[in-house]
Amino acid sequence: MAGRKKKKGKKWLVNLVLGIICFIWLIPTVGLLISSFRPAADILQTGWWKVFPHQEWKTTDTIKLSKDVDLRQPIEVNGKTYSDDQLKAGVKSGDERLIWENRRSREISVQKPGWVASTTLTLDNYKNVISGKEYTLKGPDGSETKEKGTGLSQAFWNTLTIAIPATVIPILIASFAAYAFAWLRFPGRKTIFAVIIAMLVVPLQVALIPVLKDFTALGLNGSYLGIWLAHSAFGLPLVTYFMYNFISQLPKDLFESAFIDGASHFTIFSRLILPLSVPALASIGIFQFLWVWNDYLVSLIFIGNQPAVQVMSMKIADLVGSRGNDWHLLTSAAFISMLMPLAIFFLLQKYFVRGLMGGSVKG
Repeated sequence: MAGRKKKKGKKWLVNLVLGIICFIWLIPTVGLLISSFRPAADILQTGWWKVFPHQEWKTTDTIKLSKDVDLRQPIEVNGKTYSDDQLKAGVKSGDERLIWENRRSREISVQKPGWVASTTLTLDNYKNVISGKEYTLKGPDGSETKEKGTGLSQAFWNTLTIAIPATVIPILIASFAAYAFAWLRFPGRKTIFAVIIAMLVVPLQVALIPVLKDFTALGLNGSYLGIWLAHSAFGLPLVTYFMYNFISQLPKDLFESAFIDGASHFTIFSRLILPLSVPALASIGIFQFLWVWNDYLVSLIFIGNQPAVQVMSMKIADLVGSRGNDWHLLTSAAFISMLMPLAIFFLLQKYFVRGLMGGSVKG
C-alpha cells in the first residue's frame, strides 16, 4: 500500500512538471497568434497581453492651463503644486493621476484606474503576408504609383515542393538499407553500418562546399533535383539508424515463414516490413519533414535566394526588410509557416509515440 501511494505521488509530480513545461511552451505560441491579428501600431506600443482585460489609467478629464504659466516653476493644479518632471512621469493625487497630455498646449490629463481591453484585431497582417504588401511610390514628377510586393504563396508552394520528396526519398532508401543491415548477411555489413552511424557526428557545414562543387559540375545546382538529393543525403544516416532499430526488433519467425512460402526479399519488404513499420515511418517522417521545412542554409546553398525558388524560411527573413520596418509582419508569417508542420504532426501523432518506442524493448 505504501509503495502504491509513493508511486502515485511520483506520477503526480511528473505530471505537474510536464504541465508546467507545456504551459511555459504555450505562452509564446499564444502570444504569437494574438500578435498576428493585432494592428502594427498596437504591436509597436503595447504587449500582446494587453488584449485581455487589465487595469489601466483611463482619462476622465482634461485640465488646460493658462499660457502665462511658467513650466519651469511649480505648477498649481486643483490647489496643489507639482513640478514639470512630476507631471511628465505622472503623479498621484488621491485615487487620480495627473500627467501631461500635451505639454506644448498646456493640457494635463486627469486619469483614474479602470478595466480596459485592447480588442482591435485585424486580418491585414495576413493579407499583406499572403498576397503581398501594397506600396505607394512617388515619381520625380509628383505622380504616385501603387506596387504590390510578393507574398508567401509562392514560397509556400516552393517549400512544399521541396519538403515532400526530400522526406519520402530518404525514408524509402533508408528503409531498404535498414532491412538489409538487419536481416541480410553480406561482406562488410558491419563496417558499412558503422560508417553510416559515424556520419551522424559529421557537421553538415563541412560537406557543403565539396558537394556544391560536384553539383555545379553536374549541373544540379539551383534545381529541385539538386536540393532533393542534398536533403536526402544529409538525412539518410539518421533515418537509416532509426529504421534499423525498429526493423531489427521485428519477430524472426515472420521472415522464416515468408521464406518457407517462397517469398523474395522484395516481397517480404513490401508486404511485411512496410506495413509493420508504419509507426516508425510516421515518426521519422515528422522529424525529416520538420527539418526540411524549417531549413535555411541547405536551401540557400543548393537552390539560391531568387524570388521564383525562395523557400519559406528565406522569405520570412526578407520580410523584415533592410531597415526592419516591416518586422511586425513576422508574427503572421511565422504562424503561417507553423501550420503545415502542425498539421503533419497532428495527422501522424497516433503513430508518433509508438514509433519512438519501437525497438526499445526486446522480448
